[in-house]
Amino acid sequence: MGSDRRHCILTLVERKSGYVIIKKLEARTAQEVTRAAIEAIQEHKRKFLTITFDNGTEFHNYSALEDLFPIMCFFATPYHSWERGSNEHMNGLIRQYLPKGESMRYIDQRYCDFIAHRLNNRPRKRHGYKTPKEIYTNG
Repeated sequence: MGSDRRHCILTLVERKSGYVIIKKLEARTAQEVTRAAIEAIQEHKRKFLTITFDNGTEFHNYSALEDLFPIMCFFATPYHSWERGSNEHMNGLIRQYLPKGESMRYIDQRYCDFIAHRLNNRPRKRHGYKTPKEIYTNG
């Protein structure tokens, strides 16, 4: 979420590979999150089985995702960020490009795709220095 608390991004991280999908949101609303999640799922359909959300009101339309796609949605226990550790870690990496306290008003989807590309092509020690993209596409 940006400093103006209106403009923000949605991050979806595939747990096994660490592959990230970043979608720009024009508002922090359930409708906007659902729109972005539908777009991400359609682009990466074969990889989505479950999504674990935090407890924000912007995720209240989760049942629309379950109705449209063969996925199950879960919610982390309130104040248990470690239940979404992969996503929280990735959000920290994204902060290298989108520092905390700055507005995301002028961030566009193209820049979000650039960030995701950089992170998905960054070798990881946990994968024997393969990239998340290599693990994601070959797994």
